[in-house]
Amino acid sequence: MFANYIKTTLLLGVLSAMLLCIGMLIDGTTGLTIALILAIIFNGVAYFYSDRLVLRMYKAQPLDKNRYAYVYKIMQELCDAMQLPMPKLWIIQAPMANAFATGRNPQNASVAVTSGILELLDKDELRGVLAHELAHVQNRDILISTIAAMMATAIGYLASMARYSLMFRSSSNNKRNNNVFVMLIVGILAPIAATIMQLAVSRSREYGADETGAYACHDPLALAAALEKLHDQTRQTTTQAQQAGYANIASLFIVNPLNAQTISTLFSTHPPLEKRIARLHQIHQKM
Repeated sequence: MFANYIKTTLLLGVLSAMLLCIGMLIDGTTGLTIALILAIIFNGVAYFYSDRLVLRMYKAQPLDKNRYAYVYKIMQELCDAMQLPMPKLWIIQAPMANAFATGRNPQNASVAVTSGILELLDKDELRGVLAHELAHVQNRDILISTIAAMMATAIGYLASMARYSLMFRSSSNNKRNNNVFVMLIVGILAPIAATIMQLAVSRSREYGADETGAYACHDPLALAAALEKLHDQTRQTTTQAQQAGYANIASLFIVNPLNAQTISTLFSTHPPLEKRIARLHQIHQKM
């Protein structure tokens, strides 16, 4: 898991460097200042408001303590074991079986589950899923992933500025800069590279949460069984997930709600399911 932390740090560092370099390329010191301001604004919004926006977007409601007392009991036991404060629990009325955690730190964390997941999983499997989500909270994954997403968005915005700046220079017949070709390449490739790195951060955090959650619930095989059930169920609900707009926060969920089959894992929000399950079986053998 330590390797995943190093990988995440490096990827965030590269995203930061890309953001500043594009700003510098557009207009020297002024462009660099714009890039810094954008980074501060985007990350500030992500830090304070991303959790509320996501929960409101999907009409999440507080999980009923009387009807779902067993969920609260499982969560409290996990929180005690992991020495975390109890997060707020939410439910999203949707047949798609899934779950996600959000919040900038353990003191402001929320865990949301869909009604579909409560119907699909048994208590041991649900315990594994909740342990995985608490692991995201413990490891500060939500904040890291949100910052990566916001930085990728800012890079895309600056890349667009670079392309428009290039067009403006051409249309005004000004003397071309020596870096026109570089700006063109950056304007086209930077958003793609930023997205790939953002997704790499997301995949890295999933591996870490699987491992932390497996040790926390003391049952890696239950989590593995839950992942397999959830993955199989997404094949039946992909269309519904698309209509509900789950693509916007696919990286937050424990499994990709769109059941995306990509040519390369570079463009996937989650690691391959087979690898996640294989790692959980390896953890079980070590325990």
